[in-house]
Amino acid sequence: MSKIILKGFIVVSSDDLQTVEQELPTHTKLTLEEDGCLVFEVTKNKGNPNRFDVYEEFTDREAFDKHQIRVKKSYWGQVTANVERHYEIFD
Repeated sequence: MSKIILKGFIVVSSDDLQTVEQELPTHTKLTLEEDGCLVFEVTKNKGNPNRFDVYEEFTDREAFDKHQIRVKKSYWGQVTANVERHYEIFD
């Protein structure tokens, strides 16, 4: 089994920005508590207030897949349904 790394960014519309910023701490906390989560960082880009840079590491594909399932069912999944996602996944 190999570690899974996701890196990239999301672009959030101005209409959704406040809600995403409010929910990000909860999403981060819940993700870091997941089995298999090694690193989870979502940071606001200094040059673009609607862009958030994303870096994630999970112990293996199973942990990563479980994270993706949880996110889709979560409130975070709802409030970020319309964001533009630009990710690369490495394993």
